[in-house]
Amino acid sequence: MLIWTARLSKKRAVLAVIAFGLVMAALICLFARRQAPEPAAAPQLLTNADRVTYLCSFGWEVEPEPLETLQFLLPETLEEPYLTYNDLQKSQGLDLSACCGKQVTRYTYTVTNYPGRAQGVQANLYICEDRPAAGDIFCAGADGFQEGLAFPKS
Repeated sequence: MLIWTARLSKKRAVLAVIAFGLVMAALICLFARRQAPEPAAAPQLLTNADRVTYLCSFGWEVEPEPLETLQFLLPETLEEPYLTYNDLQKSQGLDLSACCGKQVTRYTYTVTNYPGRAQGVQANLYICEDRPAAGDIFCAGADGFQEGLAFPKS
């Protein structure tokens, strides 16, 4: 049988425990960063087919060609009505404020499968630097609405 003995003062024991704790914390942080999934980058929407496919990914069926294409320069700072509209965008994982001061293109498509409405519903898709910046489904008129891109549950 082999027995080892060592002299260890209280001060050295405390320092050893602290050093061990710091090493363990550093290792946990290092491995947590490696295993954390990176946020999904917004898809590039370079062509009309890409934009239609993007809208279809939400469950929408749209006419293959846009009704309207409009380019505009977004203001340097968002004010109303952009602020209220951006709240809708943030709720669906988009953020129009990232495009402040930049060129934005709005593509408007006719939606053909909105539940309970055979016609009059359109989809707006705002593209900034080939990535979706905002989007909505809307219907104009007295009983109109504006909502996010998610397909209605009922």
